[in-house]
Amino acid sequence: MNIPRIGVSLPHFGPHAGPDGVVTVARAAERLGFHAVSVSERLLMPAQPGWHNGADLPRSHVWDPIETLTWAAAHTERIRVSTGIVNAIYQPPILLARRLATLDRLSRGRLDAGVGQGGGGTPETAYGIAEEFEAAGVPMSRRGAGFEEHIAAMRACWGPDPVEFRGEHYRIPLSAVGPKPWGATIPLFVGALVPRSIERAARVGDGFITVALPSGWDDARRAVERYRGFGGKGTVVVNTVQDHPAGPISEESFLDLVLGDLERAAAAGADETHLSLNLASVHPDRQAELLEALAARL
Repeated sequence: MNIPRIGVSLPHFGPHAGPDGVVTVARAAERLGFHAVSVSERLLMPAQPGWHNGADLPRSHVWDPIETLTWAAAHTERIRVSTGIVNAIYQPPILLARRLATLDRLSRGRLDAGVGQGGGGTPETAYGIAEEFEAAGVPMSRRGAGFEEHIAAMRACWGPDPVEFRGEHYRIPLSAVGPKPWGATIPLFVGALVPRSIERAARVGDGFITVALPSGWDDARRAVERYRGFGGKGTVVVNTVQDHPAGPISEESFLDLVLGDLERAAAAGADETHLSLNLASVHPDRQAELLEALAARL
C-alpha cells in the first residue's frame, strides 16, 4: 500500500482543547515523523431549537485555527501546520492574508492554508450555516464567485508592493501590505464537496481538501476523481473522521480504524490524510501514545 502522508488534528475543541494538549500532540507528531498538524474552524454553534448538527461538525466551541497553529508552530521546528479548513469569506481578504502570512513567517514557511467558503455536510446535504454568515456580517451569496475573488485578493496581498486590487466584492487601494509570506507565496488548498466547488478548487487552488466520514468513502473517492477530472494537479488531502466508540480506546481498535482509513485514502487517490483523533475525547497524553503505536506499526 502506498500510504499517504499523515497529518494529525490537534486538540482544538472538546474537553481537552488547550495549550498543553496542543503542544503534547504537536510535539509527538513531529518527533514521530508525521507530515503535519492541522485544525479546522467553526465560528459558532447555533442554539436554536431543532437545529441539527451534522456528523462532520464538532459539538463544542472551537479554538481559532490561526492562533492555535501559531502556538503549535512555536513549540515545534519542522512539522507543517495546516488550516484544514478556515472559512475565508468570514474575514476581509486583506485581514486573512496578513494573518496567514504572519503565521507563515513565524513558522518559517511551514504553513499549508486550507480555505473554504463556509458550510459542512455531505455532497448530498452540503450547506452553509446561516448563523455564521449573519454573525460575520457576510451574505451567503458571497460564496462562489465572491470566494474566488477573495482568493485572488489574498494572493495580491502576498505579491510585491505596492498592492492594488479592484473586484466586484473587494477592493484594496494602492498600498504597501505586509508581512509577505516566508517564500514566494502560501499554498492554498481549497475545500470542496459538490461538483461546482470541486471544479473551482481545481481551477484556482494549489491543492484540494475533502472529508471522508466513516460511511462516506465512496463520496470522497468520487470527489477526488472529479478534482482530477476537472484538471486539478495539486495535492489532494482527505480529512478523516474516526468513529471511535465511547469510553477508553484500545491500541488495537485505534490501529484497526486508522490503518483501514489509510488504506481507503490511498485507494481514493489521496496524497495526504489528516486524522481527527480528538473526536473521541481522548486525552492528549493518550493521543501521543496512540500515535507512537501507529508510527511503530507503519
